[in-house]
Amino acid sequence: RKRIGMVFQAPNPFPKSIKENISYGPRKHGDLDTGLLARLFGRDDTEEELELVERALRQAALWDEVKDRLDDNALGLSGGQQQRLCIARALAVDPEVILMDEPASALDPIATSKIEDLVDELSEDYTVVIVTHNMQQAARISDQTAVFLTGGELVEYDDTDKIFENPESQRVEDYITGKFG
Repeated sequence: RKRIGMVFQAPNPFPKSIKENISYGPRKHGDLDTGLLARLFGRDDTEEELELVERALRQAALWDEVKDRLDDNALGLSGGQQQRLCIARALAVDPEVILMDEPASALDPIATSKIEDLVDELSEDYTVVIVTHNMQQAARISDQTAVFLTGGELVEYDDTDKIFENPESQRVEDYITGKFG
């Protein structure tokens, strides 16, 4: 069974600690053993959990910003940090595919740039599928582009460079150049 990580348009951290946000999925999947001794003594931050949390936060380019406050409530993070936390949470389940629904649309330009840089890095190890209405963003961060127009019709799919430089469909050309849409 393939695992898919999902990142939504608006950051949606759980009202839990940063650490608990990351370890939630692996716990639910049974991938994280909190250990009998940890449970007996009321502790659940085992070495395995801490390694998982650090790995996911590093992959999401957030570790250096939060490493000293893993027990703080995730809702106290900035919007961009919350979105990277949600990406880290998706990575923690070791997905094969990461689906992102407009992951930067609710963020400022600096946070958007961080998310785009992160997507570029993640695409080396994962299949990343992004939905965006921002054509400039699609041109910057994608290898392949599918253009869906009115009613969800797939109009064209090809390498991103080809779509933006020489699309086959006049409707795609018009959309990219802003003549409609």
